[in-house]
This record gives sequence, C-alpha cells and structure tokens, in this order.
Amino acid sequence: MAQPDRPVFVLAGEGRSRDLFPGVTITTNAGENLMLSVVRFEPEASVPVHAHPHEQAGLLVSGRLKFTIGDETRVLEPGDQWLIPGGVPHTVVAVDGPAVALDVFNPIREDYL
Repeated sequence: MAQPDRPVFVLAGEGRSRDLFPGVTITTNAGENLMLSVVRFEPEASVPVHAHPHEQAGLLVSGRLKFTIGDETRVLEPGDQWLIPGGVPHTVVAVDGPAVALDVFNPIREDYL
C-alpha cells in the first residue's frame, strides 16, 4: 500500500537528484523498505571503490559499464544485471560513452535521500 507522503506514480525526471561524483548523477525514489535509483554516467565517469551495508541490485538501461564487484570485473551491456551483497567492495566506470543504470537498494540508503 502506498504511504500517504509518497507518490504512487513517479514520472520521468521526478525524485531527488544529486551529483554523486563528477559526471555521475543519481535520482532516487524510496518506499517504506526499498529505494529505486536512476544513475546517469557521462562518458568515462566513475564511482570509486566503496562498500555499504545495503544489498544492491541493478540493471543497465543503456550504454556500457565496466563493473568490478569483489575481485570480478565485467563489461556490461544493456539488459545485464548485477547483485551486490551488503559489505562487498565494488566500483564502476562508463566506457565508450554515456550510460544509464537502474539500482535498487534494501534497506533504503538514507544518505541518498
């Protein structure tokens, strides 16, 4: 059931947006127990290696991303997905142009609200 203070529908471009790193912008929307975020990468933009306690799943919408999760690195194409358990170090960089990814976090990342 929808929360009274949260919309049922979120139109493209709505939500909380902020720059995470140079060339990396995130737009988030959260429910009670999960967060959905659209991450936009400019060409060659990167997210440095980091870890967080949140479980993270994602889908590459467009472009190409070089993703390292733990000690495994792959170049992902549109439609490819990732699953990152909490506490596992990971990093990502856009390759060959811009990219757009969809991430889901559980629990909600309060630092992104």
